[in-house]
Amino acid sequence: MAIQFLPILKAVAPYLAQVATAAIPAFTSKPEAAKSDQVVAEQIQELQEAATQNAESIHVLAEKLQQAIQSIEGAAQEAQRQISTYKRIIAGSLALSAVSLAICIYILIV
Repeated sequence: MAIQFLPILKAVAPYLAQVATAAIPAFTSKPEAAKSDQVVAEQIQELQEAATQNAESIHVLAEKLQQAIQSIEGAAQEAQRQISTYKRIIAGSLALSAVSLAICIYILIV
């Protein structure tokens, strides 16, 4: 049974853009040498915010992936139940066909 990746992609796709924008912070341009300490402080702040957003996005992605895996497992169990039901129906119809064939042969002989 093949796993369908479309539901997983649909669950993960909305968060990929957030992860990408958080991973690529927009740094301020470097001004004069006198203000370089302030610029470094701003860049550190931006990096910390980006790291926090990345962690939050990864947490959300992990939750969505876990939900998708659980739903896939549930669907697989349901499919297994249906397959076993179909096998029983096929076995019953095969037995009924064999009985009817035996009856037809008996009627033709007698």
